[in-house]
Amino acid sequence: MNYLIIFFGGGVGSLLRYLIGQTVLKYSQNLVLSTFISNVLACLIFAIFFKISSQFSYNEQSKLLILTGFCGGLSTFSTFGFETFVLLKQQHYLFAFLNVIVSIGIALAMFYFISKKSI
Repeated sequence: MNYLIIFFGGGVGSLLRYLIGQTVLKYSQNLVLSTFISNVLACLIFAIFFKISSQFSYNEQSKLLILTGFCGGLSTFSTFGFETFVLLKQQHYLFAFLNVIVSIGIALAMFYFISKKSI
């Protein structure tokens, strides 16, 4: 049963990631932005769920659905790595550096500010 829960959550997260990408491409050709938005949103949802789960008792299936499935399907670390590599190959060193620092910095800041009292 756990496999199906993760499968469903991952599918919904992946679908949202796709929709974010399509929406960003509609208004901009910046693929890095869609990956950034997906990763930040996944970290935000993860941090909020983590904070809430420290105050309430959630069963293991809820955690698998939201954290492993949905956030795993929504976040895009492999795409983040690839797009940063492409920026480096295109000699956009400043943008590659900023992509890494800002993405990781915002993710860490969200976890810190949202769940600092529950860790």
